[in-house]
Amino acid sequence: MEISPLIITLKTSAVATAITFFAGIFLAYVVCNLKRGKAFVDAVIMLPMVLPPTVVGFFLLLLLGKRSAIGKFFLQFDINFVFTWKAAVIAAVVVSLPLMYRTTRGAFEQLDRNIIYAARTLGVSEWKIFWRILLPNARSGILAGLVLSFTRAMGEFGATIMFAGNVPGVTQTMSTAIYAAVQANDYDLAFKWALVVSLFALIFIYAMNAVISKEKRTLD
Repeated sequence: MEISPLIITLKTSAVATAITFFAGIFLAYVVCNLKRGKAFVDAVIMLPMVLPPTVVGFFLLLLLGKRSAIGKFFLQFDINFVFTWKAAVIAAVVVSLPLMYRTTRGAFEQLDRNIIYAARTLGVSEWKIFWRILLPNARSGILAGLVLSFTRAMGEFGATIMFAGNVPGVTQTMSTAIYAAVQANDYDLAFKWALVVSLFALIFIYAMNAVISKEKRTLD
């Protein structure tokens, strides 16, 4: 059993989650403070969550493929995205970002706005409000978003196989390895990878629940 799909999956998921962590928090903060167009911006961010993953992968091909304006621009610097590990990371970011954004935004919106208004009245800067009030009080939601986005990135298949392909040792993640094993009629190998994915997801979700439960007991 070749372990490269496991290594590629963990590496891809870790990098994608690091990106979605900061991007999700930033977008959640921006959308929460929008005066107009909040519903439209929210719909755009959440779109990859409701679209079929293959459609997301197809749009990524149109946007970053060799025939696109962006793709041609990067090709001038000998940078190609399609069927590379970078494509796997991009696909994982796009499909997992809505989870990080939505859970973080929900945590921000649950905070009593009177606390923020009081801080502003006392002359506290928006930067300090963000770091000392918003983030500490939203940490449970942010943690939940972090774990959910990681597990989503780890299990990503449709957008990855459309945009990054299934190149062994390069872009073949555990999900695409399962697909390849089933196509080759190797159900034993497919079951092993499915079991590994399930175990990792279970461990991360259990750890998240344990941390959140501990925080609640501390607050009580």
